[in-house]
Amino acid sequence: MSNRLEGKTAVVMGAGSVGPGWGNGKATAVLFAREGANVVCVDVNSDAVAETADLIKNEGGTVEALTADVTQEDNVAEVMTAAVNRFGRIDILDNNVGIAPNGGVTELTVEEWDRAFDVNLKSCFLGMKHAIPVMERQGGGSIVNISTIASIRYTGVNYATYYSTKAAMNHLSHAAAAEFAPKNIRVNTILPGLMKTPMVEQMAHLADSYGGGDIEEMWRKRDQQVPMGYMGDAWDVAKAALFLASDDARYITGVDLVVDGGITLKFA
Repeated sequence: MSNRLEGKTAVVMGAGSVGPGWGNGKATAVLFAREGANVVCVDVNSDAVAETADLIKNEGGTVEALTADVTQEDNVAEVMTAAVNRFGRIDILDNNVGIAPNGGVTELTVEEWDRAFDVNLKSCFLGMKHAIPVMERQGGGSIVNISTIASIRYTGVNYATYYSTKAAMNHLSHAAAAEFAPKNIRVNTILPGLMKTPMVEQMAHLADSYGGGDIEEMWRKRDQQVPMGYMGDAWDVAKAALFLASDDARYITGVDLVVDGGITLKFA
C-alpha cells in the first residue's frame, strides 16, 4: 500500500455486503483503510457493517461502524456529525447504495418506483447535502458516487428504476461538480459494468434472464458478453474509487468513469 489516503477521513455508505464475499462498498472501505484513511462504515445492516469494520480493525486500520437508513435525512445527518465528532473532518464521501427491482414501466408498482428512487437517488442527494458543508469548511473534499453502465445503456434486463435512478445520479453529480468546483470539492461517478458481486448473485431475476435460474450459467454468459472475457469484481470498483478519492485525481471532477472491461464499446 502507498498510503494515498493518509490523514484523510472517508465515509462509505453501503459498506456492508448483502452476502458472503466482497461487495463494492465493503471492498472500498477496506481498501481506503489499507491506504491510510480513517473510515466510517455505514450500512442499514448492522451485522454486515460490523463484519466490514472487523476486517479493517484486524488489519490495524481505524474505523467507526454505524448503522443507518440512508433514505432518512436525520440518519444521514447523524452519520456526518458522528464522523466529524470522531475524526474531526470528512475528506471523502463514497455513496455506494443501490437496489434494482425487477420490472419495466408497465410492471412496476408505484411503491417499488418510489422505494428505488429513495434508496438509489435520495440517499446520494442526502449524503452530499450533509457532507458538502463539512468539506466547504475544511477547504475541500472528494465525493465518489457509484452508478452503473445501466445509466447510459439498455442492458437487456427490465429494471426501469435502476436505469432511471442511476442516470439521474450521473447528472446530479455533474451539477454538484460544477457548483462546488470553486470550493475545491470534486464530485465524480463510477459506472461499473457486469460485476461478480454478492448483490448480483442474489438478484434472482438476473439469474432467470441469463440462465434459467442457474447462477453458474449466468456467470458464464456474463463473462462472454465482456470484450475482455471476464466480469469485474468489487476490487475493480474499489480501486477506481481510490483513484478518484485520492490527490492523484486532484484535477478531475464531473467525470463518469466507466469500469466495464469494454462492454459499452459493443453494439450488441
